[in-house]
Amino acid sequence: MGEKLKIKISIADRVYPLTVETSQEEGLRSASKKIDTMIKQFEENYAVRDKQDVLAMCALQFASQVEQKQLDKSIDGTETLEKLKKINDLLKDFA
Repeated sequence: MGEKLKIKISIADRVYPLTVETSQEEGLRSASKKIDTMIKQFEENYAVRDKQDVLAMCALQFASQVEQKQLDKSIDGTETLEKLKKINDLLKDFA
């Protein structure tokens, strides 16, 4: 395990003290900045009543991006190509 580091992350004008691995710090700070950027975009483009609505939309946006990447990875075509090759081989044997 790496060395622990105490940091403060700001999200939606709130500060969150965290104890993290040194290797995680950059990723957490980057994620915090992306969340704040997305919050500003939602507030500018939509009628938002409170921060909770904006944070829910940010969570949905990030979660859908992760899900889409996983779906894209699972549809790489390798399995389909293998099945097509087997079918093609069976057709050659039949002809």
